[in-house]
Amino acid sequence: MVGEIVIVKPGEKIPVDGTVLDGRSHVDESMITGEPIPVGKTAGNRVTGATINGNGTLVMRAERIGSETLLARIIGMVQAAQRTRAPIQRLADLIAAYFVQIVVVIAVLSGLIWWLFGPEPRFVYALVTAVAVLIIACPCAVGLATPISMTVAMGRGAQGGILFRNAEAIECMRDIDIVVVDKTGTLTLGKPALVGFEAMQGVNEEEALGWVASVEQSSEHPIATAIVAGARARGAKLQPAREFDAANGKGVTATVDGHTVIVGNRAFLTDQGVDVSCLEATAQRWRAEAKTVVFFGIDGQPGGLLAVADPVKETTPQALAALQRSGVRVVMLTGDARATAHAVGKQLGIDEVVAEV
Repeated sequence: MVGEIVIVKPGEKIPVDGTVLDGRSHVDESMITGEPIPVGKTAGNRVTGATINGNGTLVMRAERIGSETLLARIIGMVQAAQRTRAPIQRLADLIAAYFVQIVVVIAVLSGLIWWLFGPEPRFVYALVTAVAVLIIACPCAVGLATPISMTVAMGRGAQGGILFRNAEAIECMRDIDIVVVDKTGTLTLGKPALVGFEAMQGVNEEEALGWVASVEQSSEHPIATAIVAGARARGAKLQPAREFDAANGKGVTATVDGHTVIVGNRAFLTDQGVDVSCLEATAQRWRAEAKTVVFFGIDGQPGGLLAVADPVKETTPQALAALQRSGVRVVMLTGDARATAHAVGKQLGIDEVVAEV
């Protein structure tokens, strides 16, 4: 009921639309926004029914239920769109209305002519001829083709995550000459992955990667999840992390195998007394390649850095090439940093990039 307090445990679906009262977690809202990276939620943030809670527990107040939820309204919009009529359908209906009358008249005339002037048995020939005209010239295809095409198009679009506001929008698509696309989750996978790791001279890379991943496995941040998954894929051994402490949006610290490990951005490590200026050249090169840089230190000394990036989908280059061959202009519009956006645009051959919007 509206106003009830609900506890959403890790991994569960958010039951209805509402507001978080207590707790901290990341929620996968990709079914609504198309952005696969989970969104951080704390007290005061709104949550949407049918999205998936991450590793934390949330206490929320139900505010919209049943047909009032966002998902229910989206479903209603799709159903309403399927009932709308495109301009071409009105034309088809008009043609069908006159066409039926014309076909009936031709069938009657054909039957009369065979009945009056045809060979014996005249009545049989007249009946067969009239029925044949009605069957062959039946206007069913004219009346059914357009609404069936519209319904099928909307269904296929919904399967691909595309919603049409009305049938007219589908008809207007033939005139499109420019497509504006988002970057994250559209051109790219939308899921960060570990794509680079470099340790300081004298630091065992395999051991250091295991320590960093051991610290990050206690964090709920999407970048931490990517580092842990990447470390495991590279065969790193994870160990229990003790004295774990997280600074929201900056980094984490913990003790692993008797070593104090600090992982985060440059400012966080500097605040902890770790000078990572010697790694800045590599960091700048990775940033120019649209990668997110994460520094780490071991026992108060710089240990190295990691690169996390959002890989381009395998199908993206072919899709862009097909659009360009069709004479469609492609523009990338993204909220990402300008350097990251232009790096991805250059990689994909997109000349027009609008970033930080």
